[in-house]
Amino acid sequence: MIFNPDIYYTVMGALVLTGFIVFFALLKINAGYGMMYDRRWGPAVRNRTGWIIMELPAFAGMLVIWLLSPRASQTGAVVCALLFLAHYFQRTFIFPLLMRGRSRMPLVIILCGVIFNLLNTYLLGGWLFWVAPPDRYDASWLATPQFIAGTAVFLTGVFINLQSDYIVRHLRKPGDTAHYIPKGGMFRYVTSANYLGELIEWIGFAILTWSLAGTVFAFWTFANLAPRARALHARYISEFGDKYSSLGRRYILPFIF
Repeated sequence: MIFNPDIYYTVMGALVLTGFIVFFALLKINAGYGMMYDRRWGPAVRNRTGWIIMELPAFAGMLVIWLLSPRASQTGAVVCALLFLAHYFQRTFIFPLLMRGRSRMPLVIILCGVIFNLLNTYLLGGWLFWVAPPDRYDASWLATPQFIAGTAVFLTGVFINLQSDYIVRHLRKPGDTAHYIPKGGMFRYVTSANYLGELIEWIGFAILTWSLAGTVFAFWTFANLAPRARALHARYISEFGDKYSSLGRRYILPFIF
């Protein structure tokens, strides 16, 4: 049984350890996609295709875990899962279709993303529908302070993420391939406001589920995105010089990092 607690917590421990390794590795290595695209990462596909392939396993995986569970009708677990699915529906089916430009994504990046999404979906879905105490997420969970506060944080992150994506998407006119400095929203404070929004989402999810699994996912989000934000910050400074550095932005956490 793949949700045997011994297996489940072993996978969780391995993910925590891997998260530390990934964080420090990405401080040295720039993942070659998006603005940092590098042909040396090997064969690539269009960004739009890559995002769909990379994010679909999280959406589909949570659905499968939910529908196969004996707790499939447990109200609290279902609502938590729907918040997760709403995020990944947007990332899988909406975000890629709104993309502009002709950027490409290496297949190795896509493969890493698929593995990451499957393992984290295993943790979160497994906790909600298989590993958590059987009555943990009944209807009463929706009235707890953890769920209410966590949902507010989660939705704040959703707003920041969507707003930031909108700002970036509208930096260029059709056919333009130049780079521009994003302005407005949380870009006033950080280079990667979209990453900040996503990090806030998963911190909120950790709170609303009040789970170790959610905490590990939030940690992994930081481990993956914080070095990326730092690399993008350096790229903006190399491209725009004092015009960018004078803005005083941090990488991903306002006033901190």
